[in-house]
Amino acid sequence: MAAIIIGRSGDIRRFPSAGHYARHNGTAPIEASSGPKARHRLNPRGDRQLNHALYTAAITQIRNNTSGRAYYLRKQAEGKTRKEAMRALKRQISDAVYRQLLNDARH
Repeated sequence: MAAIIIGRSGDIRRFPSAGHYARHNGTAPIEASSGPKARHRLNPRGDRQLNHALYTAAITQIRNNTSGRAYYLRKQAEGKTRKEAMRALKRQISDAVYRQLLNDARH
């Protein structure tokens, strides 16, 4: 998965922020509201292979006793559905990957 993430991301400096990177990998939420209920869903566009690698990382974190699992369970305790909590975890992982790749590119 690391090779897919690094290879599909390319030069991370082309993304000015973590939000731009999230949009590229499909983890940036888009609004899908109807009426008074505010809803968001994942962007169906973006790099699907990169998105799948982040999904696999999220599933692995949920399965094991990690900080990602604690984050996922906390989101569910806040009233989020499983899908919403998974979306939030994938975005957290995307942001962490962006920060690490950017740090590596600077050195």
